[in-house]
Amino acid sequence: MSSYENILRLLPYERPFLFVDEILSITEESATGSYTIRKDEFFLEGHFPGNPVVPGVILTEIMCQIGLVTLAMHLMELDEDSKVLPAFTSANVDFLAKVLPEDKLIVESKKVYFRFGKLKCIVSCKKEDGTVVAKGELAGMVVKSER
Repeated sequence: MSSYENILRLLPYERPFLFVDEILSITEESATGSYTIRKDEFFLEGHFPGNPVVPGVILTEIMCQIGLVTLAMHLMELDEDSKVLPAFTSANVDFLAKVLPEDKLIVESKKVYFRFGKLKCIVSCKKEDGTVVAKGELAGMVVKSER
């Protein structure tokens, strides 16, 4: 099993709140992954009826899961039996374009620092065509769980 597959398997989320389809690359300094917005996402029904747009809070969560949690898990060198709990601590995100159903998003994250269990990253989210939809700075912690 590749380290990418292991990280995907260990992510502490599941549908409908799993927003990582694929890890494209991961190093000690960065992570890149993708997620495609499905037509039946739970948050699209009410935001906005007849004109669905992905909410900024969901874009932030996508950026966190791909750009922060997967990178932290890689840096922690978890084994296949590890259980983790992510704790999001701060965000400063600018939203630049709308995201619609069926848009494929690519999230790229660059580590600012990882110390004392806290990871801070510069993260960008763009559509497949290169349109940047959000960018900013995210921070959080991923801790090993006993359960």
